[in-house]
Formats: sequence, structure tokens, C-alpha cells
Amino acid sequence: MAAMKKSGSQAALWLLGGVLLVAGLAVGEPGEQPRGVSSSWQLEFAFEDPQRISVKLSGDGEETTYWYMLYVVTNKTGTDVRFFPSFDLVTDTLQVIEGGANVHPAVYDAIAARHKKDYPFFAPPWKVTGPLLQGTDNARTSAVVFTTFDPLANRFTVYASGLSGELKRVQNPGFDPAQPESDQNPRFFILRRTLGITYELPGDPETRKGAQPVRRTREWVMR
Repeated sequence: MAAMKKSGSQAALWLLGGVLLVAGLAVGEPGEQPRGVSSSWQLEFAFEDPQRISVKLSGDGEETTYWYMLYVVTNKTGTDVRFFPSFDLVTDTLQVIEGGANVHPAVYDAIAARHKKDYPFFAPPWKVTGPLLQGTDNARTSAVVFTTFDPLANRFTVYASGLSGELKRVQNPGFDPAQPESDQNPRFFILRRTLGITYELPGDPETRKGAQPVRRTREWVMR
């Protein structure tokens, strides 16, 4: 199994595979959604808590700060799968930031340089997506990067999807049968099994600039 090491003051590794492991203890039993054990394939996903990095991009007069989360994904499902993850960061001020959006490739170079000792096989996201073969030897290491978010936010959740094949179709309660079915008026929504990890940033808007996020919850949801 691909293992991740702590980096600096980062919290210890949390590994989520066919079951949710917390400090070595399995949590959750099969049942109604979201399940503790997926009824479909599910990849092992190890991650480090979010960290900041400041990068001075070409042409910029000053550094830009980003948040990133390192991860290692391993396929032990018994079959090769296609790995196309997506990540969102949602703050308690209702700001939604798409992982990787408006992130210059130089940011991934800076992350790789910072962690080259612990993660020599780090690769940017566009090099780890696609077919994921089985086994630890085929594990992939990368990071999701977010632009900095609302300084008034003191709580945020990172949602990671694409780690499981479990889907559920649910009716749209707002569907208008008098109107044609369309992307704006769908009859159904497709929900995906998604890992949600919630953090708090202690302090006020000024002191939060240097505060370390504190992990509060981690759970599988249908989203």
C-alpha cells in the first residue's frame, strides 16, 4: 500500500479504502447511503491535510498563495479502473472553489520541489488521470490545488469524487413537467459517492492567514 509521510507540522495520514479507517479502526457498516463500505469499486485514497504555498509567477510583482492537498491513490479493486477525480472546496461563507481551476503549472513544480524527498514520484494531476492499473506499484501521487479563499471563512470542506464507482439517480424535486426536460430542468440528478473532509481555521480574518487547518470530520456522502 502506498504510504504517505507527515510533512512538517501536518497531521498524520488518513487512509480511506473499501472502508473508512480512522486511527486504524474501521468505521461504518453497509447500509443506506452513504455507506461505510461502497457497493461498487472504491480506490484507496491517502492524503495529507491542506497546506499553503506561495509562488511568484512569471510577470507577477508578488507571490500568490494557494492551498494544496497531497494524495496517493491506489487501485486494489480487483480490476483496472479509469481515474478521473474532481475536487471542490466549499467554505462556510458559501464560496465554491474548483480544484485546479486558475492554477498555473509552475505551482505544481513548486509543490514537487518542496516534497521531492518524501514523494519522489509526484506528478501533476494531468499526468495521473486515466487508466489506473491494479496494485501498489501502480499507485499515483499528486496534489489538488485551490486558489486562496474568503478570509472571512473559518470552516471549509474539501469534496473528492471519482474515488468510487457508486452512483445514485434521484428525482429532481424542482422538475417542472410543464417544461421540456433539459440541463436547466432535469428530471433526475446523478449523485456520486464522494469523500467530504471538513476543517476549521481558528482565529480572526487576520490571524487565519497563518493558521493551520484543524480537521473536524471526514465522511462519505452522496453528492
